[in-house]
Amino acid sequence: MRTLTTLTGNSQKLDGGAMFGNAPKALWQRWMPADELNRIDLGCRALLVQEDERNILIETGIGAFFSPELKQRFGVQEDRHVLLDSLAAVGLTDADIDILVLTHLHFDHAGGLLAAWQEGQPARLLFPNARLITGRCQWQRACNPHARDKASYIPELLDLLENSGRLHLIDETEYCELLGPDWRLHWSDGHTPGQLLPEIAMPGGPVVFPGDLIPGAPWVHLPITMGYDRFPEGLIEEKQALLGDLFSRDGRLVFTHDPQVAMGRVTRDEKGRYGLVEAVKTAHLLAN
Repeated sequence: MRTLTTLTGNSQKLDGGAMFGNAPKALWQRWMPADELNRIDLGCRALLVQEDERNILIETGIGAFFSPELKQRFGVQEDRHVLLDSLAAVGLTDADIDILVLTHLHFDHAGGLLAAWQEGQPARLLFPNARLITGRCQWQRACNPHARDKASYIPELLDLLENSGRLHLIDETEYCELLGPDWRLHWSDGHTPGQLLPEIAMPGGPVVFPGDLIPGAPWVHLPITMGYDRFPEGLIEEKQALLGDLFSRDGRLVFTHDPQVAMGRVTRDEKGRYGLVEAVKTAHLLAN
């Protein structure tokens, strides 16, 4: 038996122009209205996969590791570690997670690995029993970042991961032995090198967690990219390939940053434009 459950993490407010790249505000504010500081609401959603008596978590969101000053700068809304509350709501703690899959190591995707900030206390790694999976190319990028994305990584987190003895770096292969044959891996370099996009086999069509390749429902539209993306044109080509593949297999996407849409099924109209149907704010899927 396998169950998939979307879990809410900490939320953010970030500049809408940065999140929508070269798309004009007149367009993107139809999808995500901005506040007086031009910020839009964003979520940090994780996906819990329970199968074969093991608990697998995809991503941890931004968490609550920032100091108050940085918390304000990056628009984190809650003081507590919301993902831990969401795990508790389904009867789990961070210690119950057996495998943790990280699409990439930017702080808004991996920061939840750390305990909430406490004045005068060093960073502390949560999820003590989890084997931690990420791409080797992404790890190399995190350890030797470009000036453009250096601020996106957490040096103390990298040290803790390396010293944990539980970090599994994988090359760009379609399957991972640790995850098993019902999991398939897609890869993307457009947002950041070596981003890992896991796919889970489910009745009714596969489910893919596309990370920052497609962070929310508006970004399903092919021309829409983020200002944070490393290679926007390459990202669009990667997105087109993934969406075409999922449309052909009646697949679904789980969005990490969309505050309103957790999951939707990929569609394509007569003009070849991709969209979503069956969009839901929370998702709980069951396979016997």
